[in-house]
Amino acid sequence: MLNISSLSLRPPHFRPSDRLLQPLWDHLLFHHLSLVSSPFFPVILAFSSYFLCSLPFAALDLLGERVPFFHKYKIQPDSRPTLDMMAKSFMTSLYNHIFFVLPAVIIGMFILPTPSLPREAPTLYQVFTEGLAVLLLFDTQYFIWHFVHHKNLQLYRWVHAVHHEYMAPFSWSTEQLSIPELMTVGFWSNLDPILLKCHPLSTWCITVLSIWMSVEDHIGYDLPWTLNHLVPFGLLGGAPAHDMHHQKPSSNYAPFFSHWDRIFGTAVPLKRKKDD
Repeated sequence: MLNISSLSLRPPHFRPSDRLLQPLWDHLLFHHLSLVSSPFFPVILAFSSYFLCSLPFAALDLLGERVPFFHKYKIQPDSRPTLDMMAKSFMTSLYNHIFFVLPAVIIGMFILPTPSLPREAPTLYQVFTEGLAVLLLFDTQYFIWHFVHHKNLQLYRWVHAVHHEYMAPFSWSTEQLSIPELMTVGFWSNLDPILLKCHPLSTWCITVLSIWMSVEDHIGYDLPWTLNHLVPFGLLGGAPAHDMHHQKPSSNYAPFFSHWDRIFGTAVPLKRKKDD
């Protein structure tokens, strides 16, 4: 494991490695150690990923019919988010992070041990398998949580209804969450990589990927190059499945994959208005 205090004063010991990610990992440790070792780094990474991933789709929504090449893929073409709706969703997420997520991180600094950074980078296979394991575990956790909160009226009203304010989701609405839901999702997102003993670089990669997938779920466009079309056999639900969930809340509870909804009979395919 890495001695953070000593490494900050001198470069790490570079040595030949067959790991393709080792030069990147060495660069992070030597040039950006204070950033990547900070307890605030996961929050910065997650929120900046949410912002950057949402931005291009927000632009598409604002341009609307003026960009017909993209607008033809709009799932609910008659529903277009306004700038006020986007600002409200973004400010909700920003407020939650400033007044709840950051204080939780500060409290954790005093009660949790300081994590160590390994000298070895993960292999590409390790990043893939650890990332897949985290996604599958989180998908299961959230499917159960999501199902329960839709079946219990009080839980839905108190916790999950905030996310269902809009029947037609849009990118900025991805993190329009109540405090209990945000803290639950954040708890799993931080705990699962620890339980699965993931390499920090794997954890950071899966953080960015999972947020990209979450934003894709909410963009409101069935674009042919999104992950749910690129991954074969319909393994991912993507925007079509989650858009249907906002239209028909008793369906498509899983956040990423489709297998749990298929197993429990809650999978509902997208139905466009022109097909009705």
